[in-house]
Amino acid sequence: MSVSPVEAPVEAPVEAERPESDEDVRPGRPWVTIVWNDPVNLMSYVTWVFQRLFGYTRPKAEKLMLDVHYRGKAVVSAGSREEMERDVERLHSYGLWATLQQDT
Repeated sequence: MSVSPVEAPVEAPVEAERPESDEDVRPGRPWVTIVWNDPVNLMSYVTWVFQRLFGYTRPKAEKLMLDVHYRGKAVVSAGSREEMERDVERLHSYGLWATLQQDT
């Protein structure tokens, strides 16, 4: 009786799936914090928040506030994702509507 050599089972190749995401995350691109216009906060308050949180001069804070008011939004800070997440949380704590996204 002859015994055939034992062969290792052949496994199918593994296909790695790419995660599907609407977000294009590329290293090296900075993240930005965007403040959106809302019907609640006064323009003077938004200016004050920008000065307090980011240390902006009054003219710079007023320019950003006017962008928010007339254009609907303004980029108020840029940096790493973690820094922008922190900025968004801080802005939320002052009652402002803010989001972050990777810069285009």
